[in-house]
Amino acid sequence: MKIDKITVIGAGNVGATVANVVAHKDLAKEVVLVDIKKGVAEGKALDIWQSASILDFNSRVVGVTDDYLRTKGSGVIVITSGLPRKPGMSRDDLIKTNASIVKEVTEKAVKYSPDAIIIIVSNPLDVMTYAAYLASNKPSHKVFGMAGILDTARYRAFIAEALDISPKGVHALLLGGHGDTMVPLPKHTSVSGIPLIELLGKDQIDAIVERTKKGGGELVSLMGTSAWYAPGAAAAQMVEAIVRDQKRIFPCCTLLNGEYGLKDVYLGVPVILGKNGIEKIIQMDLDTEEKKHLNVSAKAVKDVMKVLDDMKLF
Repeated sequence: MKIDKITVIGAGNVGATVANVVAHKDLAKEVVLVDIKKGVAEGKALDIWQSASILDFNSRVVGVTDDYLRTKGSGVIVITSGLPRKPGMSRDDLIKTNASIVKEVTEKAVKYSPDAIIIIVSNPLDVMTYAAYLASNKPSHKVFGMAGILDTARYRAFIAEALDISPKGVHALLLGGHGDTMVPLPKHTSVSGIPLIELLGKDQIDAIVERTKKGGGELVSLMGTSAWYAPGAAAAQMVEAIVRDQKRIFPCCTLLNGEYGLKDVYLGVPVILGKNGIEKIIQMDLDTEEKKHLNVSAKAVKDVMKVLDDMKLF
């Protein structure tokens, strides 16, 4: 199954990777890559398109510079736009800069694709998803963020490494915000049905959890920039679940309205993803410690959301 058009806004490393993986999966007749810097989207799209005969896909990939008319009729829009935090830049400065960018591109995209489902990858993830929700005037089940799939992928990779096994057999879940306050759930983690706590000791699991929480920072310290292969693949996996109506359960950043005892906060929780976007939020039975960590994460995200609200951009 494929749709007519998928748009990826932002042709940096993450956006280009999303477009590349989406094209390889043949999810749309056309994949449109948009960027504000002239020639970047065009060049990367052309490069991807020239791999079609080698990698055996048919999706036509095109790049445009700030031309949202070309995105008209998109079924899914992935927004990766935004600037990385620079030395001397405060958190509030980063939020204001990127929220302004996300607001602008969301409004432009929705103008031409009013029925599109929007996936946010821009950082800071939770608050940028909130910004896109405000800018789009769409129901929250059609505007959500990619974080949990990436964080879970890192968690699964570290577990596979520790056990010297394939990551394919590792099944895991985590909740909360994208960053240090995320809440991995070792008790709900298994390897081909075997509980993780039977395979690794508490100290090993705790070390993996801490490494997962700082997974993005580890890559920045190694490369001097943020990751793109895994984030791009994670966003593309969400697109696939929507386009093919797979009804897959993924942790996604979504607006909570009473679930988990939390309200008016964008937070990572397990959801069912299908053709309508988020089709259901799944409520897990958490123990006291897990609830405490989730509430801490929710408070941290709410504090940042309030920073955005106080800027009066919307």
